[in-house]
Amino acid sequence: MQPRATIFTPVLVGGCLIIMISFAIRASFGVFQIPIAQEFGWLRTEFSLAIAIQNLAWGIGQPLFGALAEKIGDRKAIVLGALTYAAGLVLSSFAVTPEAHQVYEILVGFGVAGTGFGVILAVVGRASSDANRSMSLAIATAAGSGGQVFGAPVAEWMLTLMSWQMVFLWFAVIILAVTLVLPLMRSPAPTASRAELEESMGSILVRAFRDPSYALIFLGFFSCGYQLAFVTAHFPAFVTELCGPIQPGGALYSIGITTTSALGAVSISLIGLMNIVGTLAAGWAGNRWSKKYLLAGIYTARTIVAALFIMFPITPTSVILFSAAMGSLWLATVPLTSGLIAHIYGLRYMGTLYGIVFFSHQLGSFMGVWLGGGCTISTATTRWSGGSVSASERSAPLFICRSGKTANRFRLRPDRGGFASARRPSRWVDGVFASSSAPSIDQGCSGSP
Repeated sequence: MQPRATIFTPVLVGGCLIIMISFAIRASFGVFQIPIAQEFGWLRTEFSLAIAIQNLAWGIGQPLFGALAEKIGDRKAIVLGALTYAAGLVLSSFAVTPEAHQVYEILVGFGVAGTGFGVILAVVGRASSDANRSMSLAIATAAGSGGQVFGAPVAEWMLTLMSWQMVFLWFAVIILAVTLVLPLMRSPAPTASRAELEESMGSILVRAFRDPSYALIFLGFFSCGYQLAFVTAHFPAFVTELCGPIQPGGALYSIGITTTSALGAVSISLIGLMNIVGTLAAGWAGNRWSKKYLLAGIYTARTIVAALFIMFPITPTSVILFSAAMGSLWLATVPLTSGLIAHIYGLRYMGTLYGIVFFSHQLGSFMGVWLGGGCTISTATTRWSGGSVSASERSAPLFICRSGKTANRFRLRPDRGGFASARRPSRWVDGVFASSSAPSIDQGCSGSP
C-alpha cells in the first residue's frame, strides 16, 4: 500500500507566497482612495475608475497569462507578470492626472493576472494528487486571503510614515522579490489521457463555449466579482465617512482602533482573516459534497448578509459582524469553481479555461467598483449601490444549480478527447454526465462537481 501523498508540496508553498504578496498589494488600493483624492482635489469617481480598470485588466489578462503559461512555461509567465505589476506601480507613483492613473492601472491589473489565481492555481492543481487537489486549491486561495489580512493595515501604517507615492515604490520592490521563490515552482506535466494531450487549445475552447454549463458558471462568477470588488474598493472609505463613532472605553478603542479610518482598514483585514477559514472549509467540503450546490449556498448566504447589513444603521459593531460573516464567504467560491472546471474539462488547459471564467468575475468587479464610485454622493445612493450588490447575488445560485442540469448534453469522450453525443453510454455524477471510461477527467479532481 502506497503512503498518502503529502499536501504541502514545494509548488504549493511557493504558489502560496506569490499569491499572498500579490493580493496583499492589490487589496490595499481602497486605502489610497481618500489620500489621492485629497491631494489632487479629485472626485472619488476618478480613482474609483482607476481601480475598476485595474480589475477589468486583471480579468482580461487572466486567460492571456493562463494560455501564455501553458505555451512558454509557468515560471516565465510569473516573471513577466511580476515585471508588469512593478512597472504599473512605479508609473502610478508619478501619475498626477486621473487619466494617467487609469492607464497605469492597466499594467497593475495585468501584473495581478500574471501572479494570481489563473496561473498559480493551474500549477498547484497539476502538482497535487487527486485526493489532495481540492484542498490544495483551497490552501492556495486562502493564501490570497492571508495577503488581504495584512495588506490594507500595512498600507495604512506606511501612509503614516511616508507619502502614497513612496508606498507604491516599495510595493514595486516587494512584488519583484517574489520571483526569488520561483525555483520551487517546478510543476509536473498535467495528468491526462493520450487523447486529451493530443487535443489542441482551440478545440477544447470551442467545446467549452458550446457547453451551457461553462456559460452558466461564467455568468455566476460575474455576480461574485461585482460584490467582492465593490466591498474591497469602497468599504474602507464607506466606513470612514458613514460609520458611527468609536466610543472611548470600548473593546475596539482599547486595542488601538480609535478612528473610523482605522476601522475601515481593519474591516478589510478581518474579511481576509475570516476568508482563510471559509476557503479552507470550502476546500474540505468540496471533497465530500457537490461543488455546484455548495457554490449556490455560498451565493445565497452572501445575499442575506449584504441585505441585513444595509437594512440597519452602520455602527462599529455592525461593521465587525458584516466583515466576519462576509469574510467567511469571500473567496470560498474559488476552489469550488476551479475544481468544478478541472473536473468537467480536465487539467491540461485548466489555466486558460479558468482564466476565461475569471474574466467574467473581473467584468463584474469593474462594474462594482465603477458604479460604487458614482454612488457615493449621498448615504441613500451608497445604500442603493449596496442593495444592487445584494440583488446581483440572488441570480448566482440559479446559474450554478442550472449548470449541472445542462452538462448532460456535452459529455467528455475519451477516444477523441472531446464531447460525446447523448446516445453514448454514460454515468450520472452528481448532476453532471461523464463518460465512465475517462479516468483522467473524473479522477482529475477529487470530490463531486
